[in-house]
Amino acid sequence: MPHLSAVQMVLAVISGGIVGFTLGLIGGGGSILAVPLLLYVVGVHDPHIVIGSTALAVAVNAYLNLLPHWRNGQVRWKAAVAFAIPGAVGAYAGSILGKMVNDKVLLFFFALLMLVIAVRMVRPKRKGEASGEERPIRMGRVIPTGLVTGGVSGFFGIGGGFLIVPGLIFSAGLPMTQAIGTSLFSVGTFGLTTAVSYAISGMVDWLIVALYIGGGLVGGILGVYTCTRLGRNVRRLQQLFAGVLVLVAGYMLYVNLTALHVL
Repeated sequence: MPHLSAVQMVLAVISGGIVGFTLGLIGGGGSILAVPLLLYVVGVHDPHIVIGSTALAVAVNAYLNLLPHWRNGQVRWKAAVAFAIPGAVGAYAGSILGKMVNDKVLLFFFALLMLVIAVRMVRPKRKGEASGEERPIRMGRVIPTGLVTGGVSGFFGIGGGFLIVPGLIFSAGLPMTQAIGTSLFSVGTFGLTTAVSYAISGMVDWLIVALYIGGGLVGGILGVYTCTRLGRNVRRLQQLFAGVLVLVAGYMLYVNLTALHVL
């Protein structure tokens, strides 16, 4: 495990705060910065330890954020469990595959994933995604969609909220508000499953997890508060955040271009 200096510990708390703030402010996709922040700001240079540690931190924050949504009646538990169970199987399989992949190749594809998220953030919402209409849950869609989504989440060690929300809308027919609240159960479950897989292989730094969670709690509170104050302007912040993702992804692609020679 890497030994963290006092400066790195402070940077880890700040980085966790940034992740929590973006999650509270814009929702799905916010946790994608957890990995590059730990790599390039805190200075932890083992991508597998970074992915295993951030997966657990994001999982804990997701479960904590699930509680207020549950109290507000925005969690459909039948859909949540039906999506999360096959998703956890996919996440575990994805995490095993991710640990086998070369560091630079993994980060190269992670950067490509960041570009996909950026595009999803700036494109107009489809009618089905914004609809408040509630439709019957189709298990034939929920189970395979959860399995595939969990596999992507486990491979990259991310919460996967940006995939889970549209996945729940498509497969379970949930309106947007319920899809967001319900997705947090899967985000936490996928992250926890991935973290367990990495922890078994000794690829979780528990100090980093604690620092990230601490910073994320404070940042999340500030993010939710800011979101309620800004209202409709949050859409512009999503576009700005998408621009940040493109810049970070571009840097990661440049740094890890040697991965192309491995493929």
